[in-house]
Amino acid sequence: MNISILVFGSDKFVSQLPDQILDTTAFSIEVIDNFHQAISKIEISPPDVIFIQSSLDGSIELCGWLKNQNQLSWLYCILFEDRSYQLAAKSEQDLCWEWEMTATALRQGADAYIWQLTDDIIAKNPVSVAAHHQIILSQLNVGLRKAHKYRELMRTNDLLSAIALADSLTEISNRRAMEWDLPRQVKKARTQSTPLSLIILDIDYFKKVNDTYGHLVGDRLLQLLAHRLRHNLRSKDTPFRYGGEEFVVVLSNTTDEESMIVAERLNRIVADQPFAINQDLIIPVTISLGVATLQADDDDKGYSLLHRADQCLLNAKASGRNQVVSWEYANFSHLKAVSS
Repeated sequence: MNISILVFGSDKFVSQLPDQILDTTAFSIEVIDNFHQAISKIEISPPDVIFIQSSLDGSIELCGWLKNQNQLSWLYCILFEDRSYQLAAKSEQDLCWEWEMTATALRQGADAYIWQLTDDIIAKNPVSVAAHHQIILSQLNVGLRKAHKYRELMRTNDLLSAIALADSLTEISNRRAMEWDLPRQVKKARTQSTPLSLIILDIDYFKKVNDTYGHLVGDRLLQLLAHRLRHNLRSKDTPFRYGGEEFVVVLSNTTDEESMIVAERLNRIVADQPFAINQDLIIPVTISLGVATLQADDDDKGYSLLHRADQCLLNAKASGRNQVVSWEYANFSHLKAVSS
């Protein structure tokens, strides 16, 4: 994949760049001369490095905008000074003035500030042109190293985040992932005016499994249950291991009636087929499930939604296990008595 360079400048400005940069087999260059189009492009598909032509309207504003974007702080911005007040013969005062210009450009957001050669220098001194191109290529390499390190860091962070949010035993998302995802689901449901439901379930008499067969068998049972849940849910349903033998399933865009159908189906697919732990051991298992649907007065984190589903789970276990209880269809006073 080619290295991408976004040039905020004119075609003439691009033509003055080193030939190595214009090599389309090594670099992918997109030229934009409109400030708003440049911002839109950067937001949608950030390049590896950006070149900015100083004389173009919006050049300094673009540098400043980039500097203020925390998520784009890695993007290396090279500002090229091509305006006509450059001087070919430089006195000490002229040099001080250039240094002040450079300092100002860096403060305004540029990572590097390169003075373009004037036409008369280009015509008279090809050695200066070659040296100037080396400066540009060197700064480009600095930007590419920065982009490479950033993307490597992002890949590492993504891997660590995936590890941190996954349950190591069952390989589905863990409680931390649920506590991060549920508020997002609540916000999405309210923003889009769509229903949101939640199931919390656990294995009936799981302690007896551990006491009878040992914890390794119990762990294997949890793995098999998670696998069965994951492969019998709709694509929009998200399972989590909440802790121990408890699991939570978040049902986006799902009404109370639809969530009952999902929960009853899960109950059947667990109860109807015993779990083969190994060739010699098959264990029949049932689960109890509590179901609740998001209400207008629920908190933004989803705690109250989860609490109501948990109360339904307690009711299901108190009523004999191997069943589904929904908050919307159960007797509220009975639930309140059970929860107390």
